[in-house]
Amino acid sequence: MTGNAAHAGFAIEVRQRYSDVAPDRWPVSIEPLPDELLSSWLHRLGIANGIAPRSFAGVLEFGDGMWSPRLDHRLPRNVAMLLCHQTHLPLGAISSMTVDGVAITALLLPLRDNAHRNRSTWMQYCPLCLAGDEAPYFRRQWRLASRISCFVHACGLRDRCPGCRAGIATFDQADLVSQHFCARCGFDLRTAPKASVKASARRLERAIADICRVESVRDSARTSDAVSRVLRTPVTAGVRSGMTLTNLSTAARIRCFEALAAKPPDWLVNDMEGADAYRRWMIVAAGGHEAMIARFADFLETHQGSPRRKRLPPAADRSALFTAYFRIMQSGSHHRGRQSAEY
Repeated sequence: MTGNAAHAGFAIEVRQRYSDVAPDRWPVSIEPLPDELLSSWLHRLGIANGIAPRSFAGVLEFGDGMWSPRLDHRLPRNVAMLLCHQTHLPLGAISSMTVDGVAITALLLPLRDNAHRNRSTWMQYCPLCLAGDEAPYFRRQWRLASRISCFVHACGLRDRCPGCRAGIATFDQADLVSQHFCARCGFDLRTAPKASVKASARRLERAIADICRVESVRDSARTSDAVSRVLRTPVTAGVRSGMTLTNLSTAARIRCFEALAAKPPDWLVNDMEGADAYRRWMIVAAGGHEAMIARFADFLETHQGSPRRKRLPPAADRSALFTAYFRIMQSGSHHRGRQSAEY
């Protein structure tokens, strides 16, 4: 090669492996955000240390594909200990970001990278939440098929990129960009159009979430009756024959909940008697457990009985008291499944 040709060529330099450069601790550690999914935290951690998610899989000695979503479901102890050692985060803080062992596991969306437009993907998101985050991240609650809307912004969730219609594939991102950019086409998910959901469907969604959470804690050893009924809602609503809720796209599940909201909630209480059926009716009628407690507190405030009876001080919040009582009663069974209360 001539001198001029040599100068025109690329300079090749052998670099050290990342584990050799930072053997004791990775240069940057980041704190998990509220309700953050482990895969989301791993993507942010890799980018903070100058490594794109696809390459960060190699740092953790994983191959291609959905490496980080698989860790959401099952985090091997050796990987957990490596993350704990390299970031100095408590092991409990890292494990709490997974969805392993949640009482409503049956409602988790399946790990599906590519899917037909009417089939589910593995992740949903709220564009307004991502837009409002200082560091955009994905929530654990977005993994649930029973979630169709954002409780904060009252808009529908999305499960695809509006630009290319692909599912979320941050785990395959080859560039050092924040995870709110589509790994396939680069579309900024924060700018996705707002999806609408009828208020009646959002009320039903919240009621279903409360019913499943409460009853799954009690029946943590098996799939609860409420979860089983929710999985069959596409057939009940007449949206998809023979399909379960976890197999439908977010748009199809929104249509399913809107159709169910227009019907009496008989499907939730058929073949049931007594207190359990009555409680479900009450939660659905109120639009959620907290709303039911608030109504109960208002009723007692109006019908306290004789003025001679001892009343609570004016500053006491009856709704807060009943909510606290419920949580205390519920916590007795929470020791069997820590994540169940968070969904």
